[in-house]
Amino acid sequence: MVRVKRAYDEPDPADGRRVLVDRLWPRGLTKQAAAVDEWLRDVAPSSDLRRWYGHAPARFAEFTHRYRTELADRQHADSLHRLRTLAQAGPLTLLTAARDVEHAHTAVLVDLLTNSVDQTFDSDTEQTGRFVADKRPHDSRTSD
Repeated sequence: MVRVKRAYDEPDPADGRRVLVDRLWPRGLTKQAAAVDEWLRDVAPSSDLRRWYGHAPARFAEFTHRYRTELADRQHADSLHRLRTLAQAGPLTLLTAARDVEHAHTAVLVDLLTNSVDQTFDSDTEQTGRFVADKRPHDSRTSD
């Protein structure tokens, strides 16, 4: 089971492993209060993508497409694999500082983790695995 909570929410024993998946530590939150088991900042969207998106729900479909593309590269592979391993081992709670968790990168991660799409890399090629394509319509008006 994979769930999402705001990092500011009270920890619950049912959370299982609590993993912060934001690039930046949540403002004003102490490490003790967060009760984070792990911080996987490399699975978060790049700063450029995060700034472009700006948490605008109208851009979420395009954000999802761009974020999945980012997750398909080597830089994100280890962190994504770690999340998959944790999800298979038991309850997993992804933590984020985002207020709108339905339109945050955590929604994309939950979809990837629960649909069990895997990526593998080898030393001869940059990428041998791919994510399933986003089935939502592309809105060219949201492009740069």
